[in-house]
Amino acid sequence: MKKSLHNPAHFDEITQRIRRLNQNSVAIWGKMDVCQMMRHCNYVLQVPLQKIELPEINRLFAMIGRVTKWEIQIFNNGIPRNMPTFQKLIINFDCDFEEEKENLLKTLDEYRICFENNNLPDHHVLFGTMKEKDWGFLEYKHLHHHLKQFNV
Repeated sequence: MKKSLHNPAHFDEITQRIRRLNQNSVAIWGKMDVCQMMRHCNYVLQVPLQKIELPEINRLFAMIGRVTKWEIQIFNNGIPRNMPTFQKLIINFDCDFEEEKENLLKTLDEYRICFENNNLPDHHVLFGTMKEKDWGFLEYKHLHHHLKQFNV
């Protein structure tokens, strides 16, 4: 079954998993600590909210992005570990755990309101044309990927 952030049960599942994170949550892979991961996820959610604008990319990367979107949707597979990301979305500095958790949950609520009001954008720099279902599916996949990274 394809999960989506637009399904209330899946949205609640994600928020409950975020609430289970604590300052001592350790990554199974990757370079980010739990606090940095939450800030990164917050930033990724701010893209469809149009609070963060990603830079244009070259055609080759755009083509790879569209194929990746298609592949994840067709096969319902996960996001590969240690996949490169946009410089704007890389968090490599210290942050406050409680503040980041609160901000991530707040941004998730903003995302839900944006979706409910049909205000999601119809394009993503990497993934190309985006429908409502694409946003819900890919945002769920991204959050699931990083929560798995911290074993929740």
